[in-house]
Amino acid sequence: MSEIAAGAIILTGGSDSHDETHLIRRCLNQDTEAFRWLVLRYQSRVYNFVRRMVSNVDDAEDVTQEVFVKAFKNIRRYDGRASFATWLFKIAANLCVDRARSRKRRGDTISLDVGVAQATLVPADTRWNPEQLAVAGEMRMALEAAIGQMSERLKPVLLLHDIEGMDYQEIADTLSIPLGTVKSRLFLARCHLQAALAPFIGGGNE
Repeated sequence: MSEIAAGAIILTGGSDSHDETHLIRRCLNQDTEAFRWLVLRYQSRVYNFVRRMVSNVDDAEDVTQEVFVKAFKNIRRYDGRASFATWLFKIAANLCVDRARSRKRRGDTISLDVGVAQATLVPADTRWNPEQLAVAGEMRMALEAAIGQMSERLKPVLLLHDIEGMDYQEIADTLSIPLGTVKSRLFLARCHLQAALAPFIGGGNE
């Protein structure tokens, strides 16, 4: 991934003892060691979010690196009114939208790599027969495709709420949209998924 992230991985032990506020204060003085601890703390969450947003491994790695580079360069703009995680995801969401729009302008095809949704749809139960496993696999692919095809307006709301566990207000702060818009977009995103999975639920696959 990024050089910053790679450097963070080699740090071991004691991360809980590094107060986030103190680390951020040190970052204001361009302390790269302090920022490495912040990268270590958030890199997995940011990468997983970006990975689902852009639906492409190479793009996800590039955007994730860009998120942390941009965060370090603009650390003085973080005013502490929202959590640092919210600020990071705001940067990530904006960069993902920019990347998607750039691809559309170029006419690129966005691939749906295996694991986009990272959803465990198949129980670890050896009693399932091959037919059941095949249906579950098809359902997973349908879910991946539905998320991949979702608009840039709906996808981040769904991912931040259902995957990252953010509440409505945190999402509103992250995406800079009204609270009511968060709720309506989440409703529409779930309707989108429900329609995509209709053949697999409620007897629609008969």
